[in-house]
Amino acid sequence: MKVLKFGGTSVGTPQRMKDVVKLISDGEQKIVVLSAMSGTTNSLLEICDYLYKKNPEGAYEVINSMEKKYKKHIAELYTTDEYKTITLEFIKQEFDYLRSFAKGIFTMFEEKIIVGQGEIISTNMVANYMAEQGYNSCLIPALEFMRTDKNGEPDLEYISKKLKVQLEENPDKEIYITQGFICRNAYGEVDNLQRGGSDYTASLIGAAIGASEIQIWTDIDGMHNNDPRFVDKTSPIGHLHFEEAAELAYFGAKILHPTCVQPAKFAGIPVKLLNTMAPEAPGTVISNETEKNKIKAVAAKDNITAIRITSSRMLLAYGFLRKVFDIFESYKTSIDMVCTAEVGVSVSIDNTNHLSAIVDELKKFGHVEVDKDMCIICVVGDLDPDNVGFEAQATNALAGIPVRMISYGGSNHNISFLIHESDKKKALQSLSDHLFNNK
Repeated sequence: MKVLKFGGTSVGTPQRMKDVVKLISDGEQKIVVLSAMSGTTNSLLEICDYLYKKNPEGAYEVINSMEKKYKKHIAELYTTDEYKTITLEFIKQEFDYLRSFAKGIFTMFEEKIIVGQGEIISTNMVANYMAEQGYNSCLIPALEFMRTDKNGEPDLEYISKKLKVQLEENPDKEIYITQGFICRNAYGEVDNLQRGGSDYTASLIGAAIGASEIQIWTDIDGMHNNDPRFVDKTSPIGHLHFEEAAELAYFGAKILHPTCVQPAKFAGIPVKLLNTMAPEAPGTVISNETEKNKIKAVAAKDNITAIRITSSRMLLAYGFLRKVFDIFESYKTSIDMVCTAEVGVSVSIDNTNHLSAIVDELKKFGHVEVDKDMCIICVVGDLDPDNVGFEAQATNALAGIPVRMISYGGSNHNISFLIHESDKKKALQSLSDHLFNNK
């Protein structure tokens, strides 16, 4: 059985919902994970913002506007009065439910319930449309099987057990529709999967059922070898190792969250990134296989701050690095890159919420310099140390660009450069020209 996930853009209009249904109806049994219709989650967050500010009138205005929009969607999606009536009644109940939150205390618990309603609405609309058109399908609510444990991590044993029950109750269905993003926590309260949302749901379901394949459908034809917003002549990547995909996702490739495919990786299930708007495109396959001797792609991560601590006392000083890293840990600030020398250490961070306090603490150990508006350029591929000259290809491409830091050897899949954001576009284009376009 395969697991297919469709993002908000893929189900963003009634016509696109119809296109998705046509796409998934190929006679093979599958589980289909749907996001909320594009724009819905932002509107739900806006409602929450008004309710936090104790402004029910503002919340009602957004709710009424959403309800009007969904009624229009229903008129376009269904052809029979029966299913128009069924879905209109469902929508009325949903938006009356949203209005009810304006009458009591509003906390993060209520927010999580509200934010998850977008997926509940989209899946019910698609399930009703499939029933109207006579497809052999059913809706299996994610809140019946998707759960996190007391540490906020997915409870894989529970998910597998409860999902099996849902499938056994509907054994002859061809297509099972369910929600992405939403779940329950260990105490039975409605919660959300923060990391990767619906992609994470699809990966967890795939691992739970031992799927043959997980497909992530978006509006992009796979992961590209560079950022098409800044670079000419980019192209989709045919295949990536899970580690390569995670590196690209972490350093700026927005098509995929860096941790959401971990369950698929550990279960050895290939993940395909496909384009709903161009279903014939081959997309990108992510698996545990490595294509040897290839540099695959380049990505960039903006809003980076570099911090250098220099101290003559550091020379041969036992425990110096631990003390430096403890400061970042105490402020819950993760480090992207690290470079060391005999008398200093440089690090980069993307979270500057506690920068002033961190710098004050670091000054106890030496002289501190801070560089803002930096950018990490990440080159990903088979960068095993035995591949002589691969790192030189990347560094030669940046010969005309000031480089603040270089990180190489932390993994066999990437080499990273810290540069000024003002040089980003030039760096990305130069890397494409040297690594991909001149072959």
